[in-house]
Amino acid sequence: MDKRPRRKEGWIYGRRPVLETLRAGRREFFELVVPAGPATDEVEEMVALGRGLRIPVRAAQRGECDRLLGQINHQCCAVRVGGYPYVGLEDVCAAAEADPEATVLILDHLEDPQNVGSLLRTAEACGVCGVILPEDRGALVTPAVVRASAGASEHLRIAHVVNLVQAMGELKKRDVWLTGLDLAEGARPYTAIDFRERCGIVVGNEGSGLGHLVGRTCDFIGWIPMAGRVASLNAAVAGAVALFEAARQKNAGKKQA
Repeated sequence: MDKRPRRKEGWIYGRRPVLETLRAGRREFFELVVPAGPATDEVEEMVALGRGLRIPVRAAQRGECDRLLGQINHQCCAVRVGGYPYVGLEDVCAAAEADPEATVLILDHLEDPQNVGSLLRTAEACGVCGVILPEDRGALVTPAVVRASAGASEHLRIAHVVNLVQAMGELKKRDVWLTGLDLAEGARPYTAIDFRERCGIVVGNEGSGLGHLVGRTCDFIGWIPMAGRVASLNAAVAGAVALFEAARQKNAGKKQA
């Protein structure tokens, strides 16, 4: 029985999120709204993609968009879509197994859509092969998350799982070495961790950090040295630092090759 979340309809809004959603073409599409008046290159591309996907397209004034979407920064661009096309855990595991330099991002019950969206944007930029989210007590891939990711979420392979620790165990069976970000005893500087082979980066909850079992399941715990008076970084920033370090290590020497 498929236990993935049901695909509910909703509006993706904002020029970049709408454009990336159309470019990815992975959702069910029902209606595209663009600004009335002279079209920018982005809007022209939206319309062309919409017609190619056989989506009804209509132009609307700002007031109409406000009534349709509410008082949000929609830029009078929106597309009504089906729910996010999550993949199964097996798809992420297979992608990791197929790439000896794969990186997986694991989010341990992050609740802020802005943090989740920001991390998904970074993950896409760093070329991760998949993202794993817990089924409960965490932000889903909602329109707010899509907007925060600037549409990058639409190009990612994201699995939604019931048991995060079990999912981490499945990754470890594929030789994925897991690093959790925390200030726990025994943590080492993140730059001292070898991310060159298959790796997973685990980012904990904004308030409580890594869950106890999640932390114990990690192979390494990494921390980010701080020179200032603030004790820690925002979850999305910490995750981004680690993701780019992993990408840097994997890419080191490739330009010279």
